[in-house]
Amino acid sequence: MKITDVKTYLMQPGPRPGLAGPDASFRGSRNWLFVKIETDEGISGIGECSGWPRVVETAVLDYRSILIGENPRDIDRLWHRMFVASMGHGMLGTVGGGALTGIEMALWDIKGKALGQPIWNLLGGRFRDRIRVYGHAKTAERARELTNLGYSAIKVGFTGAVKLDCVAAVREAVGADVDVMVDAHGPSWMTANDAISVGRALEQFDLLFYEDPVAPENLDALQRVRDAVDLPLAAGERVSNIWGIRPYVERELVDVIQPDTGRAGGITQMRKMAAMAEAHYITMAPHSGSLGPVAEFAALHVMATIPNALMLERVEFDWPGRYEVVAPVLKVVDGHLPVPDAPGLGVELVEEEITKYPSARNVGDMPPDDGGAYEPGTVDECVYFQPRLGRRARLRMTKPGG
Repeated sequence: MKITDVKTYLMQPGPRPGLAGPDASFRGSRNWLFVKIETDEGISGIGECSGWPRVVETAVLDYRSILIGENPRDIDRLWHRMFVASMGHGMLGTVGGGALTGIEMALWDIKGKALGQPIWNLLGGRFRDRIRVYGHAKTAERARELTNLGYSAIKVGFTGAVKLDCVAAVREAVGADVDVMVDAHGPSWMTANDAISVGRALEQFDLLFYEDPVAPENLDALQRVRDAVDLPLAAGERVSNIWGIRPYVERELVDVIQPDTGRAGGITQMRKMAAMAEAHYITMAPHSGSLGPVAEFAALHVMATIPNALMLERVEFDWPGRYEVVAPVLKVVDGHLPVPDAPGLGVELVEEEITKYPSARNVGDMPPDDGGAYEPGTVDECVYFQPRLGRRARLRMTKPGG
């Protein structure tokens, strides 16, 4: 079997519910990039890439010359060949990681189809036939809606002021039997001391984990939070291979690693990350916040085959057309997704639907009302790290009713 072609399908989903204005379609949505690899035996495989998809598409097509004529069964050899071929451009980051991920995912899809087996069976078999998922809520009402749908884990996120009353309301709404997590989104303005103060205030809510309390590249600050806060920590969604996740695992900075299934480097890389984490008694909960529906299938195959699988992030309600561009559609039942049984990934693209949503833009400036992530009136400074005033108001370290 030989690879005959590599194709890409880039699309931009519509705006997320509740957004308005001229930039709604850009600020509220992500681009999705799918890959299809064709072979001379008529078997094709699909994958998904994240990590700046409009740029990743160029990287995928650049790798095309390396892949044409190769045997798609040699998955890890081809991964290393592409990795080494692009080393001269510097460390690849999430753009290179995203390209390798989508291609490698498609190669696994081909192998599974050729052998008539789901990918999980080629990875050593499965521990479980369904994967627990978690949803997102910013209000108690939304949290109750998700639990009524069967979700047993809810994550609360913030990018500006830290609202303990919101976390408290969600915890009260869902009760003690539902897991609650808090995601700080790796704020570059959050000092280690701030993250520690927030973490200590969050301890009362019995969180499953406290995610990205500081900027992800600030590992020493993460170590300080680790030493000072009595909460499990989670991080890792922005790394792109085993070398990126290595310090989080070897320094035991976190209790949960969260590689993104569209840019972590591929199914094999995620399995290697899971094995590294297992040796340190660390669990895995893959990130899915920027992904389309194909990478979710890949995550299920990985999660089915590793002993330290915690749960999978699910973005289910961001755009009504999410499940029109693939078939079949996965359904949450009792807070879990079933592990696919069809050969390969178990999903196919609906290409005519994808073409209805052409990509126009993949970056978005901060809106005038940035939600509190910057000092008032300073959004146009466009800095990554910004010294902050009004610490008390920004952190809002008050208990409900206090």
